[in-house]
Amino acid sequence: MTSLRVLTGITTSGTPHLGNYVGAIRPAVRASLVPGSESFYFLADYHALIKIDEPARIQQSTLEIAATWLAAGLDPERVTFYRQSDIPEIPELTWLLTCVTAKGMLNRAHAYKASVDKNTAADVDPDADISAGLFMYPVLMAADILMFNAHKVPVGRDQIQHIEMARDIGQRFNHLYGEHFVLPEAAIEESVATLPGLDGRKMSKSYDNTIPLFAPREQLRKLIAGIVTDSRAPGEPKDTEGSALFQLYQAFATAEETEALRAAYAKGIAWGDAKQMLFERVDQEIAPMRATYQALIDNPGKIEDILLAGATKARKLATPFTADLRRAVGLRDLRSQAKNKAAKVAKTALPSFKQYREADGRFRFKLVDAQGRLLLQSAGFASPKDAGQAIAQLQRDGAAALLALQPQLENVEAVGPDEVIAALEQLAAASA
Repeated sequence: MTSLRVLTGITTSGTPHLGNYVGAIRPAVRASLVPGSESFYFLADYHALIKIDEPARIQQSTLEIAATWLAAGLDPERVTFYRQSDIPEIPELTWLLTCVTAKGMLNRAHAYKASVDKNTAADVDPDADISAGLFMYPVLMAADILMFNAHKVPVGRDQIQHIEMARDIGQRFNHLYGEHFVLPEAAIEESVATLPGLDGRKMSKSYDNTIPLFAPREQLRKLIAGIVTDSRAPGEPKDTEGSALFQLYQAFATAEETEALRAAYAKGIAWGDAKQMLFERVDQEIAPMRATYQALIDNPGKIEDILLAGATKARKLATPFTADLRRAVGLRDLRSQAKNKAAKVAKTALPSFKQYREADGRFRFKLVDAQGRLLLQSAGFASPKDAGQAIAQLQRDGAAALLALQPQLENVEAVGPDEVIAALEQLAAASA
């Protein structure tokens, strides 16, 4: 594998919003266009089951997110675009990785710790309402990444820990079973950390502060108008630091446009005017994609065909790789046991030297074939070192040593020197 592999996905638990687009979709689509890269993008519907128990919502979200990626410019002919649940090798790999993952590491996962802390603060059982799915989330994510040996994983800054965990898990597996996995690295747009939502907190469905990516133009304008700002009046200088409005604008604007708004903040731009600038800049980028998105939403069969074709492409890699991993951990065809035994027997069924000490105190050696038949026997040597040196000479020089040591060897003529020489060559070949 020589090309750079890039992989990312979005959980199918809601409608895509600007934070998803800026933090994952846009950089992922851009990465797919880089020459020499191989891109994998997936709909993380297994992950959605951790927090969503509404089947219709998961199905609708899968449709909306697939349409979003395609509308944003993802080319299914150029990349591998698939639904996580269409790759049965992923849950199998999850279990293989689970068996090498330290529970203590999972205890430190941010999502699990946050849930425990929330329960503790509420003075209830620390694990109340926390599923094993939430606890095991980092292992499933590691399987997503390691299955395709991704080098780079575009993620939001809050997901860096999961990439680090995937590295740790992959490294542990490699240590136990050989080098199978590439250790991934997180890829982050430094200018876009965590995109703020309408209330200034991280844009998240759980906070109900998102701006839907393909909201109609007037709804987009209304949502942006509702972004929380401070009470400074027009004409009063305003801080860009900590301004959700400014951060949102920066995520879509060029460097020059961003500097222009920074200067306007310093001069006291009115919040209404700043929000209008943000609306126009976001709509400028999103508007061309809206029609494509709606056409795809209206034709779910087309999206299903694209996803199934992507799964077929992905499984061409996942199926043989999983077979390799199964063999590595010992999940093997029992018929291979007989083959391995035969190979082991063939490997060990070689002529051999046996060194020993006689009753007279002198040291001798003999060469026997695989069946134990005597091929040659030495005369007595004063020390085991002398006998060992003679054996080493025979193993090294073969026929020439047989001639040089002839006065100290017996039984050669009885079996024939050619057979003895053949046995010595067999030993030399086995040790090469």
